[in-house]
Amino acid sequence: MTMREKIEEAAVRYPNRRSAIMPALLIAQREHGHLPGPVLEEVADILGVERIWVYELATFYTHFHAEPVGMFHLQLCDNVSCMLCGSDNLLKYLETVLGIKKGGTTPDGLFTLSTVECLGACEMAPTMQVGDDYHGNLDIARIDALLNRLRATAGRAAGIEHASARPQGA
Repeated sequence: MTMREKIEEAAVRYPNRRSAIMPALLIAQREHGHLPGPVLEEVADILGVERIWVYELATFYTHFHAEPVGMFHLQLCDNVSCMLCGSDNLLKYLETVLGIKKGGTTPDGLFTLSTVECLGACEMAPTMQVGDDYHGNLDIARIDALLNRLRATAGRAAGIEHASARPQGA
C-alpha cells in the first residue's frame, strides 16, 4: 500500500481532512524516516489542506523530525521535575559517553540525542523516551545498561540483516 493510500485510508476516519494531519504525518514519517519540506507538502496535497497547517503540526510536536534521526532517538526530559532529579547531569553524561552534543547523531547512526520539554512522567523523573518506550528513575548506571541493551538490539538487527543478505546455500 502506498503512502497516499495509507493516508487516504486514515483520513476517512475523521470528520474533516484537517483532522487527519497528525495521523498522516505519522504515516509519512514511518515511510520516509523523517519529514523534510517536500514530504510535508505532499501530505498537505494528499489531504487537500493548507500547507501551513501541516508545517505547524510537524514543527510543534517533538515526535516529528525534519532531519533524519538515529536508529534510537534518545529524548531526555528537561522539564522542572526531571531537572530537579538530575536530568541536566544525565544530559552531560550522555553527551560525553556518546561523543555528541544535544541534537546530534552518533557517526554510526545508532543514537540521536535530544531534550524534550515534558514527557508527562514526573512520577519517574528523570525520564527519557526511546522510540515509544519510557525509561524512568534514571541514573548513570541505568543509562549505561540501557545503552548496552540498545547496542545489543542493533547488533542483533544487523546480524539478521546480514544473514538474510547471504546467498542461498551460504
